[in-house]
Amino acid sequence: MILDLPDTSTQEVSKKLVQLRETGGAVTLGRVLTLIISAEEGEPTESAIEATNAASREHPCRVIVLARGSRGVEARLDAQIRVGGDAGASEVVVLRLFGEMADHGASVVVPFLLPDTPVVAWWPGAAPAVPADDKVGRLASRRITDSMEAPDAVAALEQRRTGYTPGDSDLAWSRITPWRALLTSALDQPPYDEVTGAEVTGPAERPGVDLLAGWLHAQLGVPVRRTLGSFGVKLERTGGPLLLEFDQNSTAVLVRPGQPDGRVALRRRGVAASLAEELRRLDDDVIYYKALGGVAGVDRSEMV
Repeated sequence: MILDLPDTSTQEVSKKLVQLRETGGAVTLGRVLTLIISAEEGEPTESAIEATNAASREHPCRVIVLARGSRGVEARLDAQIRVGGDAGASEVVVLRLFGEMADHGASVVVPFLLPDTPVVAWWPGAAPAVPADDKVGRLASRRITDSMEAPDAVAALEQRRTGYTPGDSDLAWSRITPWRALLTSALDQPPYDEVTGAEVTGPAERPGVDLLAGWLHAQLGVPVRRTLGSFGVKLERTGGPLLLEFDQNSTAVLVRPGQPDGRVALRRRGVAASLAEELRRLDDDVIYYKALGGVAGVDRSEMV
């Protein structure tokens, strides 16, 4: 069900939520967190809501969408409440802010935060330079950005590093979780040869590739090169290289000396799957921070 409330107030929206709860049951029971989606004018919100609806089947939550409209008009709040099949396992409150109200999203959202539950903020588009200093970011214990949406992915990663606060994360990081798991599993199998260097290849504007290179540099403490091309990883080892490549069917292929090739079907992760992973853990992601630091030590000379 979708209920539109044009030119309304936070008080009226809260009353409608209570009415829906009384007529349709305890809507908020089982909600494990509050997710705030913060979007500027022109940024798509429907795709973010769709991803959240899919992720909510694993993490039932209240979703509050702050959709800022034109600031050159009279202050106005248009709201929309979505429950049932139109909200996945969540309830969605869309708050469209116009005029000077668009600059006060944090104040508008406070009445809708579920008590005694964690608050997560997500910027599906452009993110503030320091998410923890943003007014919405201050309300959250976990702050999710997406460096894939930045015009300069490498600059965005450097910005994430210098402005990092415990609780920050990036969907570009969760997108490469299957790759990291596969490489870790391969190194945990004999022969346990020492890794002496690494090369990570991928398209230029793929921050996940840079994060993977930074992760290898930080975790292994070896020189890592970042090069252009189709995705692949080469780990130099004393007994011969370990290669992670993709064939024409997008199947991950592990090539190791003296062993048959290993093949693993790795599907490219969409936003919903990446978001669901981020919502599984609300503690600080120390490994992500180390990977951000490792990016600065990666050799990018061949990218110039």
